[in-house]
Amino acid sequence: TTRALIALNALAFIWILMNGGSIGGGGRSSIYKDYALIGGLRLSNGSTFPGGVGENEWWRLITSAFLHDGLLHLAVNMFLLWILGQQLERLYGRSRYLGLYFGSLAAGSLGVMLLDPASITGGASGAVFGLISATFIHQKRRGISPWRSGIGGLLILNLIFTFGFPGISIGGHLGGLLGGAFLAWAIEEIGRKRLNRNFGLAVITTFTLLCLVAGIWAGNRWYDPVLG
Repeated sequence: TTRALIALNALAFIWILMNGGSIGGGGRSSIYKDYALIGGLRLSNGSTFPGGVGENEWWRLITSAFLHDGLLHLAVNMFLLWILGQQLERLYGRSRYLGLYFGSLAAGSLGVMLLDPASITGGASGAVFGLISATFIHQKRRGISPWRSGIGGLLILNLIFTFGFPGISIGGHLGGLLGGAFLAWAIEEIGRKRLNRNFGLAVITTFTLLCLVAGIWAGNRWYDPVLG
């Protein structure tokens, strides 16, 4: 499953390169116009960006997470996905792992719609941040020190980058972080109480759908950011 997710991201990047993108990033291909995440954008002449979640293009909440602006952006996210994803996939199984990934992705998209809906956003960072926080929660619940294992340091380092460098989606990173933490906690609690496995999948699915619905609602308020 982790390999399949990496392959999808790689194929999407090739698609971007074939449509005007560049290895170094910085240039926006036509793919970004149609599939990256944006609530809407008011231009300097008073007109609006032709599209966005606010224009009922809800698929951007999902497709944006497979679009990367440059090879370095892709490589960093895929490296973390490879390292963390394989471990979590073995721990949770394919279905719950995919639920965790897409739930974190949806929470990250919601975070963008709440904090910065007028910026064009892409990348798997929200989902990857969810995997980081899920690993942190998993280790804490099992008596493993996340600071000794290195996951705590990785989390802090990524938060420093999030707040310390321009052009990084704070909403996407924090949304994915909180979404992954909640889902990991829910998975751990359901397992501890020995509840039916399908109940856990229902909780994950419901959370993901609620984030997407909330993202659509927030996207329709792009002209008046909910938390901005």
